[in-house]
Amino acid sequence: MRTSTSALPIFSGLCASLVGIGLARFAYTPLIPSLIQAQWFSANDVVYLGAANLVGYLIGALLGRPIARQLGNKNALRLMMLLVTAAFFACAFPLSVSWFFGWRLLSGITGGAIMVLVAATVLPHVPASRKGLASGAIFLGIGLGIAASGTLVPPLLNMGLPATWLGLGGLSLLLTAISWFGWPADLPHPTATHAGATVEPTPSAVYLLFGQYAFMAAGLVPAMVFLVDYVARGLGAGAQIGALVWVMYGLGAIVGPVSYGFLADRLGARMGIRLVLVVQAIALGLLAVSHSFMALAVLAVIIGSFPPGIVPLALARVHELVPDHHRQQIAWSRATVSFATFQALAGFAYSALFNATGGQHAMLFVIAAGAIAVAILLEHALKWLPSATEPRVCEN
Repeated sequence: MRTSTSALPIFSGLCASLVGIGLARFAYTPLIPSLIQAQWFSANDVVYLGAANLVGYLIGALLGRPIARQLGNKNALRLMMLLVTAAFFACAFPLSVSWFFGWRLLSGITGGAIMVLVAATVLPHVPASRKGLASGAIFLGIGLGIAASGTLVPPLLNMGLPATWLGLGGLSLLLTAISWFGWPADLPHPTATHAGATVEPTPSAVYLLFGQYAFMAAGLVPAMVFLVDYVARGLGAGAQIGALVWVMYGLGAIVGPVSYGFLADRLGARMGIRLVLVVQAIALGLLAVSHSFMALAVLAVIIGSFPPGIVPLALARVHELVPDHHRQQIAWSRATVSFATFQALAGFAYSALFNATGGQHAMLFVIAAGAIAVAILLEHALKWLPSATEPRVCEN
């Protein structure tokens, strides 16, 4: 299959990840001070509302495949993009905390479902030698959303909070429209096997990947949530320097997906994951002791590449370990649930620890580096695991 035939599906996938994850999650971060200042909600409620998206992401990761079985992948993705667009428009009207929480929860559900479905919909139409790069291009949308949160939201805020939410909704609607006809046709659903038939055993390395991916999620949360506050208040550099560092984080988020996807194609996913985890552990450790703007900017680029970049690497690792397309979808769905679960739990745990320690940012970054170190060490556990689990019985 020529690259030109897969360009439109890849672009549609990029739009979906930009809208459902990049904007729906990360555009909320720079809105937090304005939400409090405008007295839309109390400071405690704003934090609570921020967590709604992470909880919704977990729900969406669980519901993505069942929704696709009913509607088909293409229609499910279109529906998710329409729903997140509706959520942006609805958030322009702060009718109540419950109203806002419900729409933020829905935006998270769409993101989780998109994460589960988008690669499974697009990558079968991409040549095998370019799947890593293609998956990086799809999830580049997450990085673009992070970058937009630092560059697009501040000008919109000059027109007020309602206009900001409406502007995000308008952008989401535009991306939904231009990607509408770019989705490829759904692949036929696999036929059910007869009762009692056995299927190929799942390699133990797949379950190991689930564990690694979970600790990666725990490791990326502190910088994702607290980096700007660390620079602005923790180091006393002020909000302007904090915003500049966040822009550098966004730059890393743009570079990450394609770069990590290229690593998967050139080095293999397993070696790519090893290399990236080592670099991230070192960067997080240095972040805890860095004070100069130059050091913070460089580290922000490196760390910012991780949240969207690790997705194509983990997906490529699933494809290395599981040859069958249907089983790849199942494995990727479970990996996303593992990631979403630990991300949500880590978000609450780090927030509680931050409050309990009186705002010790450096401690959070050290713990994050430790979580990444655990993910590295899990790789060595593979030698003690059996090569595969026992065959399962496939039921109708």
